[in-house]
Amino acid sequence: MGRRLAGTGGPACRAALALLLLCLLAACGGPAAEEAFNDTDVMFAQMGLAQITEGDRVAEIAGSGAVNPEIKAVATELRGQWRTESATLRGWLERWKRPVEADPSAGAHAGHGDLHSLREEDFAGLRALEGADFDRAAVALLLGNLHNAMETIRMEATAGSYPEAVGLATRMSEARQGQIGRLLALAAG
Repeated sequence: MGRRLAGTGGPACRAALALLLLCLLAACGGPAAEEAFNDTDVMFAQMGLAQITEGDRVAEIAGSGAVNPEIKAVATELRGQWRTESATLRGWLERWKRPVEADPSAGAHAGHGDLHSLREEDFAGLRALEGADFDRAAVALLLGNLHNAMETIRMEATAGSYPEAVGLATRMSEARQGQIGRLLALAAG
């Protein structure tokens, strides 16, 4: 009892144990492992940013030119949500070391369908309208943008692997469905 094994108490052994303890402490206190993401998560962030940029342009015009206050309310609501969402999406892409925009020649978004993008003429045409014609066109452009967004959101919800992105897609889907319903009611009225 009380006997030491040969070679276990020397200075070299104590130094090795201290180094091992230091390494273990550093590993425990280090940053948590990053959750895995996949190509769908990257596509969701990249396309989401493009759709937000486009939709925000429409919502800005609609917010200042609409006659119907409900159109202005939806546009203002969307712009607020988009500011928060775009910061989140951009942050993920930076963390994942992926570009904000996909390389169009790389086929990164093959299979997502042919989602319509607005042209400069669409924005100019909206600005040129007034009254009820303006309101109808603004609602139609917002609905088109939200339709495209819902397609991207659905892809993320079903095929994404990054838990935070899947969760955001779920929240976005719920919010967008309500906004689409309000805009459809305006279009029918």
